[in-house]
Amino acid sequence: MYFLMEAAAQAAKEPYQFPFAFTAVYVIGFIAAVSIGSIAWFNSKRPVGWEDKERPDVIPKVDTDSTPGLGEPKGGK
Repeated sequence: MYFLMEAAAQAAKEPYQFPFAFTAVYVIGFIAAVSIGSIAWFNSKRPVGWEDKERPDVIPKVDTDSTPGLGEPKGGK
C-alpha cells in the first residue's frame, strides 16, 4: 500500500507525459495503413460509380497473375 501511495504522490507532483515512441508508432502506422490502403484501392476493381475514374500518378500500378502461386515462375531460369 505504501508503494501505491508513493506512486500517487509522485504522479501528483509531475505531470504525466505520454512517451514519444508510442506516439511515433501510431503516427507511422497510420500513414503506412493509409498508403497501403490507397495502393490497394486504386489497383482493385472499382465499385459502382468509380469505374471511369483514373488512377492518380503517384499510385504505382500492381500487375497481378491470374493464378498466383501456380505453375512455373515467369522469367528467370
